[in-house]
Amino acid sequence: MRTLIPVLLLAWTCGCIDRDSGKEVGLVANADTDWRDEVIYQILTDRFADGDINNNQNVDTNALAKWQGGDWQGVIDRIPYLKTLGVTAIWISPVVRNVEEDAGISGYHGYWTQHFLKTNPHFGDLGELNQMVNACHANGIKVLLDIVCNHVGQLFYYDINLNGKADDSLAGSGTTSPLIRITEYDPDWQPNGVQINVGGFQQGPAPVVWINDPAITRMPPEPAVFQNPDWYNRMGRVVDWNDANQVILGDFPGGLKDLDTERDDVRQALIGVFRYWIENVDFDGLRIDTVKHVQSDFWVEFCGAMRQVAARRGKYNFFMFGEAFDGNIDVLKPHTRDGALDSVFNFPEKYGVVDGVIKFGGPTSSIESSFLNRRSEYGVLPQPDGVGISPAQAVVNFIDNHDVPRFLFGGTDARKLKLALAWILTCEGVPCIYYGTEQGFSGGNDPSNRERLWDSNYDTSHEMFLWIQQLTALRSELAPLRRGAMTVRWATPRTGAEEDAGIFAFEREVGGERVLVVMNCNAGKTSATAFSGSNMPVGFAAGTILVDRLDPTYTLPVGQGGDVRIDVPALGVRIMTGP
Repeated sequence: MRTLIPVLLLAWTCGCIDRDSGKEVGLVANADTDWRDEVIYQILTDRFADGDINNNQNVDTNALAKWQGGDWQGVIDRIPYLKTLGVTAIWISPVVRNVEEDAGISGYHGYWTQHFLKTNPHFGDLGELNQMVNACHANGIKVLLDIVCNHVGQLFYYDINLNGKADDSLAGSGTTSPLIRITEYDPDWQPNGVQINVGGFQQGPAPVVWINDPAITRMPPEPAVFQNPDWYNRMGRVVDWNDANQVILGDFPGGLKDLDTERDDVRQALIGVFRYWIENVDFDGLRIDTVKHVQSDFWVEFCGAMRQVAARRGKYNFFMFGEAFDGNIDVLKPHTRDGALDSVFNFPEKYGVVDGVIKFGGPTSSIESSFLNRRSEYGVLPQPDGVGISPAQAVVNFIDNHDVPRFLFGGTDARKLKLALAWILTCEGVPCIYYGTEQGFSGGNDPSNRERLWDSNYDTSHEMFLWIQQLTALRSELAPLRRGAMTVRWATPRTGAEEDAGIFAFEREVGGERVLVVMNCNAGKTSATAFSGSNMPVGFAAGTILVDRLDPTYTLPVGQGGDVRIDVPALGVRIMTGP
């Protein structure tokens, strides 16, 4: 089997032909780019825009856990909306064919792969996917593909009791012993692998039984090489997230079967699959799901292979960033070193800064600590043949996404969301905005945070839309807000009634151009860049007249000592430049 894998992969990936229509696919090569210039916008394809009612199968608009009808034609139709907002890159849902439904929940999100090489018919065919990507490119918008290497959908069960059917049962008396649920679809982690258990005796590894239910696309995975049971770890689902073995080898809860990515044939198959998508659709990069659940060395081999195929197509800045859903930077940093990913989602700052300081009022000294930690812990050198900047510079900053409640959930002050948006759109890194933020969406946990965007009527006069539009315009105009070296000018441990309580200020400078950003994270008072008679030192020359680009009526000169006192309203921000 191992000797056949490269031949099979070559058959999948040679040429650029639409396997559905047999027509040549139009390919667009991107020019060199600096990803720090981009504003990424996350799209859940099923929820963004419904442009083609002909693919609306199994839609239930009364239940957010079901298909809603969004598709690639809808993205094309709403490109003007994206451009008006200031979006320059979109991250779309996985495009592969998924399990249609599992336990009453639809696979609208795209993370339940059934066929690695077929498009999701709810979204469109391969030709329509190319039309969407080409339309985005024609409008100056890059497209990032969401992919999953860690697992497939719930496509088999473990026949633990050898009765040939998937059982879901209870064990224990509930009095003298705990009552526990045993499901052969998703059994708990077992250190020696999921075992046959008949009569209370373990009798070796439980057989894998593939499900064949075409009505809901719960069928053996395709291509057929993925039907080898030995390609899966078969250890049962993760139950202890602090156990490194479980995190790497366990099935993802919900019965998502974990691929054995230590095997060379599995690695080569996954490389072949995503080589196919890069060669047949003109994507500009990859957002990679569940990276911490896969061995770090896998990403070195995988990313190297993806960079090679992208370079052959003229894409020398093919951006690959990963999702490691963890606030511990020690978990994230290995994936940014030694030839692996170009970047990761900055979960430590999501929890420590966006939530801890801006939302819940923690000291801004925590922002400084988090920023310095980012610089020292993430990779400080660009990846070989990567995007030309280090992971520490290219870290993806975000406020919320499809896996966490929206920032406004629970009635959070909208001024705090504005401040959080100002932070991610002015600080070092690449900003990523979750669709619907611009419409003030406030849903809670999944699926409440996956609302239909068309319910907002795509209101371009919404207060939050206009705020993002203003910030993205300034970011586009002022190079330091995109590429400038960042220097912290003021941070404070004070959060009460003190003069500087809640102040955080930083400068960004590139090519002699300088921008000063001053935030007030205090919800109760106007604060200033001053304490105990000392004002804030800045890099601007003495006498320079600084102007707030968000409120041009606010101006003041830099003092003769090269310092300045700037007053900022509660939960406000000033973006200051010279004349």
